[in-house]
Amino acid sequence: MERLWAPWRLEYITQEKPDGCFLCEKPLSDDDRANYIVYRGSHAFVLLNAFPYNNGHLMIAPYAHLSDLDELPRETLLEMVDLCQDATRALRLTSHPDGFNVGFNLGAAAGAGIKDHLHLHVVPRWAGDTNFMPVLADVRVVPQSLERAWEVLSQAFRDMRGI
Repeated sequence: MERLWAPWRLEYITQEKPDGCFLCEKPLSDDDRANYIVYRGSHAFVLLNAFPYNNGHLMIAPYAHLSDLDELPRETLLEMVDLCQDATRALRLTSHPDGFNVGFNLGAAAGAGIKDHLHLHVVPRWAGDTNFMPVLADVRVVPQSLERAWEVLSQAFRDMRGI
C-alpha cells in the first residue's frame, strides 16, 4: 500500500482555530489577492488552499455556510461543478499537471479540516510529485508561491470567462 504523507499540514491541524469561519469571512473582503480568491461566481468562489498538498491546490466553496451536501441548493452545486471544470482547465493551461484529485471531504471522520463549511478540493498532480523530502526533513517542496499561483490562476479564470 502506498501512502501520501503530508506532515506540513500538521501546522494547520494543530494550530488554534480562530473564531468564525474563514470561508465566510474571506469573500467579505475586497482584497482577493490577500485572500487568495482566484474567482468569484454568483453562488460560490474559488480560492487557493493556504496549506496546499500541491502547487495550485484550489478549493471551491459556496458563499452559504453549509456543512451538509444535502443542504446545498442545486444552483450552487451546479456552479461549483462548473467552477471545478474551470479550475482544471486553468491548472492545465498554467501548470500542465498529469492528473487531478477532486473531491469533498464531508465530516471530520472523512478528513474534513473545515467540517462546518463544505468545499470542493481540486488538487493538481504530476507523475512522481511526492518525494523523500517530507519523510526525511519534514519539509514539503512547493515550487510556486501562493502569490504567483494567484496571479496566473486568476488571470486564467478571467481569460476563460472573458473578463
